[in-house]
Amino acid sequence: MISYLLLISRQGKVRLAKWFVTFPPKSKAKIVKEVTQLVLARRAKMCNVLEYRDTKVIYRRYASLFFVCGVDANDNELITLEIIHRYVEILDRYFGNVCELDLIFNFDQAYAILDELILGGELQESSKKVVMSVFQSHGTVVEKLRSPFSGMLLLWFPPPGRTHIRLDQTYSFNQIAASDFHVVEETLDSTLNAAGLV
Repeated sequence: MISYLLLISRQGKVRLAKWFVTFPPKSKAKIVKEVTQLVLARRAKMCNVLEYRDTKVIYRRYASLFFVCGVDANDNELITLEIIHRYVEILDRYFGNVCELDLIFNFDQAYAILDELILGGELQESSKKVVMSVFQSHGTVVEKLRSPFSGMLLLWFPPPGRTHIRLDQTYSFNQIAASDFHVVEETLDSTLNAAGLV
């Protein structure tokens, strides 16, 4: 079972940390610090598996990032390396040649992809196509919602004194009161139909 997965830059900065086993915050910080020091101190020709306390640390370097997994002592190292590689392949396909900046600015998507791939420290879905289909359909919906009008949420909250809103106008949350919550279902349906979202 995978206990944690860390993405660490060559400078020792943690870019992503996913914990599948509960640790106190101090233990997490100590593990991250010690594992980072161990991995960064190793040369390129050294083995990608090392022992740490009563677990194994398995890592693989891709460009400027180290993908590090902490696993049980009796887990198969090759399967863990393959899981890391599968995650990188999916990230590459999703972002188009993924780089460190993609993970910094789109960390939520990186976590979501990881959650689709690994559940509770075990491989949940091994098919790249299945994982990608989930995120391609999700990405299409998000882009459709973002592109025609940036404030889609405001369709549900007309400003005071109005029963409708204009899609080409932006409203601040100061202009919206909870008592002004009003849904014009016909207008919303026709707007979504016109935008091709329904």
